Amino acid sequence: YQYDINTKQSRPITPEGAFRYADFCLDHKRKKLLAVREDYTENPHHPRAEIVAIHLQSLAINTIAQGADFYSNPRVSPDGNTLSYLRWFHPQMPWDGTECVLTQLDAHGSIVQEQIIAGSKTESIFQPQWSPTGELFFVSDRSNWWNIYRWNGASAESIYPLTAEFATPQWVFGMSTYGFLNSGEIFCCYNQMGCWYLAIIDTLTKQFTKVDSEFRDIAAIHCCDNKAYFLASSATQGSQLYCYNSNTISAISKSETAIAAEYITHAQAIEFPTRDNETAQAFFYAPTNPQVTEDHTLPPPLLVMCHGGPTGATETGLNLKIQFWTSRGFAVLDVNYRGSTGYGRQYRDRLKRNWGITDVIDVCSGVDYLITQNKIDKNKVAIRGSSAGGYTVLAALTFSDTFKAGASLYGIGDLEALAKDTHKFEAHYLDSLVGIYPQEQPIYSERSPIRHIEKLNCPVIFLQGLQDKVVPPSQAEAMVNALQSKGIYTEYITFPEEAHGFRQAQTIQQALTAELAFYLNVFGEK
Repeated sequence: YQYDINTKQSRPITPEGAFRYADFCLDHKRKKLLAVREDYTENPHHPRAEIVAIHLQSLAINTIAQGADFYSNPRVSPDGNTLSYLRWFHPQMPWDGTECVLTQLDAHGSIVQEQIIAGSKTESIFQPQWSPTGELFFVSDRSNWWNIYRWNGASAESIYPLTAEFATPQWVFGMSTYGFLNSGEIFCCYNQMGCWYLAIIDTLTKQFTKVDSEFRDIAAIHCCDNKAYFLASSATQGSQLYCYNSNTISAISKSETAIAAEYITHAQAIEFPTRDNETAQAFFYAPTNPQVTEDHTLPPPLLVMCHGGPTGATETGLNLKIQFWTSRGFAVLDVNYRGSTGYGRQYRDRLKRNWGITDVIDVCSGVDYLITQNKIDKNKVAIRGSSAGGYTVLAALTFSDTFKAGASLYGIGDLEALAKDTHKFEAHYLDSLVGIYPQEQPIYSERSPIRHIEKLNCPVIFLQGLQDKVVPPSQAEAMVNALQSKGIYTEYITFPEEAHGFRQAQTIQQALTAELAFYLNVFGEK
């Protein structure tokens, strides 16, 4: 739709049909709107991706680029003569390998010449973007770290090499980790050891200046007129919209934290040895509640958390779900198992063909480490995770004896079922994480908890949205039926109106309350 700010009227600029549009860019020179379009007319399950141009006067639509499985980030240069975009092909995910394409446009906006300037099956490019002076910048992980580069017409040069990540996994359109304050300064965020920071880079002198702040999670950077707007959260404040202007950061949208600071426990970054002689990363949260007199002779129960993705990461901004547990006497270990982002490509690639093995080793090793540090009660250890994290939960409960109980939130119990029934974006995701399907089907059976139910002998609670299309309820139901037939204490709680991820406040409260009661029952404290 196009909205007229004067008349306050809107009108559709594309016809109704089996199409989806995203990732917009205005071609001011030709009065066109560029977009990534998914065309579902031929295959409702695997739409055709393409870049199209919509003429804002005639409303004519023409295809600019097609042939790849996926496209993103179509961006026109300031003079209107050049277009850049990203593309990639199955079985690559965008954090595995993408191609940055640079094209020349004719007077009508059609591509007359193109070249791949960066990226490959083993190099991930993120957020190609034009500077105000018409230089193309992008983020590449060619050095093991996602750093910012500039295309000089013949090659790419690093703006400021740093052992840090200036990008994040491209799960959705429109992600942005940097922008241009002006023709010579980049305002950006970067990740080191799981925490995000702000900086300014002078593109001429390549001077790097860290911007002081208490933020630990930062995203969605957009710049305009020497100002930068972004979303950020700190250890004590949830995500808000902020503005950076002349060395000053101010909140645009203020929201007060609902709990007092003395109830908030802060993340402690830890690196621990793994059972296979490597190292893994996590954040440890000690229990905190000023209304409770702490008995230092009794170590607390531990709840291990597994983030989703699995290509993703846990973060250290205020997470009320974590504080829910720590305020109720639980220590929390939030694990960035090998395969997580924020620690370089080599760490990210450690999960390749090892999902269900490496991540399980890491969550178990984290418990081992905390036991040696006398920080937890080794007899009261539980594990929880959602989606892909739910798979790690069920795999850890099945293939290890580290945990006394677990919670799977819309988690995966059958890898083969997931490989057969998922959407286009993740259709070949498991090829790299597990093995090529169906050629390597035995690996899927070997690592699926539902195929080894005889090894799972501890209580489990399953929480599932009945509208879930990513991990359908049948996955949870199969696990529940199998465990109950063995006589294992199992709870299954469903939410008829929820899909993949719980959104409603009532659902979140009900799920947390039920999970807490479940653990207290298992640990004999209820």
